[in-house]
Amino acid sequence: MRIVVPAARIVLGFLFGVLGMNGFVPFMPNPTFIPPTAAAFAGAMASSHFSYFVFGVQVACGVLLLVNRWVPLAIVALAAVLANILAFHITMWPQTLVPMPLLTLILWFIVAWPLRGHFAPLFAATVDDSPTIGTAAPSAQQR
Repeated sequence: MRIVVPAARIVLGFLFGVLGMNGFVPFMPNPTFIPPTAAAFAGAMASSHFSYFVFGVQVACGVLLLVNRWVPLAIVALAAVLANILAFHITMWPQTLVPMPLLTLILWFIVAWPLRGHFAPLFAATVDDSPTIGTAAPSAQQR
C-alpha cells in the first residue's frame, strides 16, 4: 500500500488535471457519436458556462493531488464531480461507463480510504454548538 496509494493519487491527479484542462483548451477529439440526451446536457453546460466551473474544480483538485497538498479537500471536491460524472454516464450514456468513469471511481476510493479518518466529522449526526477556537462564549447566565 506504500506504493499503491501514492500511485493512485498521482494517476487520479493527472486524469483530472488533463481532462479538466481539455475543457478550457480542447486538445482531445470529440467522440464521433453522442446520444441526443447527453449532447443536450453537454450543450446546456457549455452554453451556460457552467462547464468552466466544473473543469476548474477538476484542474484545481488534480493539481492538489499531484503536489500532495490539501488532499482531503481535493478528495471531497472530486467526490461531487465524480458523482455527477457517474450520474451522467449511468443515465445518459451507459455504454461509456467502462472503463474511465469506473476506473476513476476505483482510483478515488484507493486514495480516499486511507484518509477516511479526516472525513469522519462530516458524518456526525449532531453538532456541538460550543465554540472550539479562541475564548469560550459567555453562558446564558453571564449575559
